[in-house]
Amino acid sequence: MKPFSLLIKPAGADCNLRCAYCFYLCKGKLYPDTHLHRMSAKTLETLIRGYMATPQPVYTFGWQGGEPTLMGVKFFKQATALQKKHGRPGSRVANGLQTNATLMTDSFAEHCAEYNFLLGISLDGPEEIHDRYRINTAGNGSHADVMKGIGRLIKANVAFNILTLVSQANVNQAAVVYRYLTDNGFLYHQYVPCVEFEGNGAIMPFAINGEQWGRFLCNIFNNWIKADKHRVSVRLFDSILSYLVTGQKIACHMDTDCRKYFVIEHNGDIYPCDFFVADRLKIGNLADTSWSAALTSEIYRQFGLWKSILNKRCGDCEFQGLCAGDCQKHRPFIDRHPGNISVLCAGWKMFYRNTLAEFKKIAGEIIAAGEQGALAQGGDRREVSVRSPGC
Repeated sequence: MKPFSLLIKPAGADCNLRCAYCFYLCKGKLYPDTHLHRMSAKTLETLIRGYMATPQPVYTFGWQGGEPTLMGVKFFKQATALQKKHGRPGSRVANGLQTNATLMTDSFAEHCAEYNFLLGISLDGPEEIHDRYRINTAGNGSHADVMKGIGRLIKANVAFNILTLVSQANVNQAAVVYRYLTDNGFLYHQYVPCVEFEGNGAIMPFAINGEQWGRFLCNIFNNWIKADKHRVSVRLFDSILSYLVTGQKIACHMDTDCRKYFVIEHNGDIYPCDFFVADRLKIGNLADTSWSAALTSEIYRQFGLWKSILNKRCGDCEFQGLCAGDCQKHRPFIDRHPGNISVLCAGWKMFYRNTLAEFKKIAGEIIAAGEQGALAQGGDRREVSVRSPGC
């Protein structure tokens, strides 16, 4: 069986925040019969028992939302107990939790520390930037509460990354965001482009275009390369170096087939990707669909096929090996026109033209130092989930 990971939505799309750019909050409309979307104990055990019966090098559970901490620490204690119960001798289990951190408690942080959870914390920069879009249900900014949650994680010695969504709030302030994170001692960064479309295919007002994305990445790189390349981990940069050194593509947007995980909704429904949670792409439900059936389903096969159908301009692009047409989410109407080009194409080209020579130089240094084995083994050390959208 081909290895795969899980991206689990235990509270569905429910969240205590109302971030203006959130792509998942509307997914609650798929389940209108219930006001609160919460994974039951029965569904949780079915999920863990079935997954841990499959042969995996590592059983990777990515807990996401919405806001997964709405489930409370008791739910996650049940999850780790079930992982112990159904794990075979020698089984390796990895838990990642993507959270806005505003509901983090001391007991929750202590549980994450005890079971080596890796957390992804959504933080878009300093308060005036973060609070532009990341507001609570009362319309107030969430930055102060995020920092309190981070403080509890630091106190409990929990490993965490910062996931920064790059939107109109911060796309022109890359240096400000980068220095804010590093000055606070946050040395593991993941920058995620905010790309959302109107019904006609135009990008939403808070979303960014390709040129903006290219400039942002170049500015992050320029700050990183000056003094931080041995101190700060930028997820995209790690992924590029891993590819140049080992040939491995650890970021799914760089691969030609992104069928590496399944999304599990609160009621056990199975989807191919959380950017593509829709009725027409529902693969089945844990109650009646085996993992082998999900892996071989026609919906999953078709989803993988979309990624490999590239625009004819991609065939002549010198960066195709690194880009692979970009994330399917960034290619408008991909289910109807799989060959559409990514709206970020110009930005990726700008970034690689300005940085690839330096990345190749660093890759050569890694190979010369004999560190490629460590890079191959540790490339996913700071990955919060299979593909964290930073929402």
